[in-house]
Amino acid sequence: MPSLRQILAAHAPLLLLDAASARVQVGFFESPGSLQGRWASSEEEAGVGLFRCIEELGADLGAVRSFAFAEGPGSVLGIRTAAAALRSWCAIAPRPVYSYHALAVLAEALPRPAGTAFIADARRGGWHLCRRAGPVQRVPSAELSPPLASPDGFRTWAEMPPGVERVPYVLSELLPQCLDAELFRESPAPDALLHEEPSYATWSPQIHRAP
Repeated sequence: MPSLRQILAAHAPLLLLDAASARVQVGFFESPGSLQGRWASSEEEAGVGLFRCIEELGADLGAVRSFAFAEGPGSVLGIRTAAAALRSWCAIAPRPVYSYHALAVLAEALPRPAGTAFIADARRGGWHLCRRAGPVQRVPSAELSPPLASPDGFRTWAEMPPGVERVPYVLSELLPQCLDAELFRESPAPDALLHEEPSYATWSPQIHRAP
């Protein structure tokens, strides 16, 4: 898995889209040396906010040589909106796309006590969880144990566990702290995070008959 520094060295300019939280964030890295990037953000829904940010940054989509995006966890609608845009742009001009996990960025970038678990609501009594240098997992509420931290701006449907620290999710501040962390993976078919492939029940159609 490459780091952001490695991707920029090989594929700048890079456009990064993050619609995982209520605050859309877009970063534009114009050269291998522009490690801080230029950033824009929007509180509008992803279908509008992403494009307003790109316009604000003056990013030429035709000149972009690679893309990155947050595949989750977070707003599935926002993530899939970003993924749909990336698939469209790459259908016009194929370019590498890289995905990353929002919680993994937090775990690598923020100095917190060893073993701190960064969590986000996964619904149905479960939580997305990531510790530094570890995978993103889906675990039941009963398996959560402190210390715990959770990013601001991520929706929750269940009551937050006691003692959770809320931390800012501001990529312009987080990514410079983990430029060499191997957080990215190539994603030729961009989509939202799935811990496992969905399974579907089968049924045999029957003609309804009156009793």
